[in-house]
Amino acid sequence: MKFKELGLNEAILRAIEKEGYIETTPIQTLAIPPILGKKDVLGCAQTGTGKTAAFALPLINHLLEKNNTPKEIKVLVLTPTRELAIQVRDNFRQYTAFTNLKCSVILGGVNQKSQEEVLKKGLDILVATPGRLLDLINQKKVKLNNLETLVLDEADVMLDMGFIHDVKKIIEHTPKNRQTLLFSATIPNEISALANTLLKDHITIKVSPEKPTVEKIEQTLYYVDKANKTQLLIDILRKEELKSVIVFTRTKHGANKVTKDLLARGIKAEVIHGNKSQNARVTALQNFKTGKSKVLVATDIAARGIDISELSHVINYELPEQPETYVHRIGRTGRAGFGGTAISFCNIDEKNNLSLIQKLIKQDIEEIKDHKYPMRNFILTPKKQGNNFKRNNNSNHKKKIKK
Repeated sequence: MKFKELGLNEAILRAIEKEGYIETTPIQTLAIPPILGKKDVLGCAQTGTGKTAAFALPLINHLLEKNNTPKEIKVLVLTPTRELAIQVRDNFRQYTAFTNLKCSVILGGVNQKSQEEVLKKGLDILVATPGRLLDLINQKKVKLNNLETLVLDEADVMLDMGFIHDVKKIIEHTPKNRQTLLFSATIPNEISALANTLLKDHITIKVSPEKPTVEKIEQTLYYVDKANKTQLLIDILRKEELKSVIVFTRTKHGANKVTKDLLARGIKAEVIHGNKSQNARVTALQNFKTGKSKVLVATDIAARGIDISELSHVINYELPEQPETYVHRIGRTGRAGFGGTAISFCNIDEKNNLSLIQKLIKQDIEEIKDHKYPMRNFILTPKKQGNNFKRNNNSNHKKKIKK
């Protein structure tokens, strides 16, 4: 379907034509009409399929229908990560380029004063991460009493990242008669339960891609001991065909260590994770996008919200514990219908994670056997029992009583 057939305002059509939008994606085709009709919607589609435009365009259309109203927050979009918030803000600004609508972003990791100044000048559309927004609401710097539409973007990640309590507190400050939209790449039971509490008489839209992301991406696997992963990574990164690479680790400490090791071996790398300031994250991402750095080492904060159209490779230095996260990670290199390459490292402790991933994607990942560091350790590392360790009172673990 062509965007011109949807009855959108001419200013919107002019803006999206400038961005090269001609025909709608499946999620846009199904979601835009009911949102234009002011229905609540639960939308499910893979990342990179045009979900932002699916909700942004009809909401902008609503605002243009009554453009003489004061500059008050009428649309609020909540996202789980700062990177995604900035990306969504930028999309709204592209789509409103030929209007007088104002859109800005509120997120942590930067000075609050500049955000307060923006709020004082008045906004129509606000994109925010939950933590900083809730702080400003509690300080009475943000009012949502005139909100018309609330959007939860990547709602499944919000739940995983523990934002749901902040989200519910924010919702308490919004009108009960608002329009609510939930968009997510997956709809686990928790999302269905959340939808039932937040949405009124809603429409559920699920879009299965004609060709799943995992089928468009060349996937390979290296079995390698944990101690040899960094050297294997360095060998792979030195190949000329790897032009831009995101390397995923599970932890912030791991991301820092991998980056330090790469820099020590002369490989230009940036690191991005939750402990980095927003300015550091923006700089790292900018250096990566412009080609100043070949490698971006990231935790899963970057699995959603980083849109790099020409990313050639994703490397899973460590396999994620949740198989869905694997799909989100490798989806960074399968944007907008393009292919790419995903390389995964697996040591003995990660074989169960690999099994869950292959079960989810319904295929075996091709193993690369010819490399310098084949796995030699076939004994599982004992897991630390931590606070769950129970002492046997009949054993010698009893505390000795001093006589």
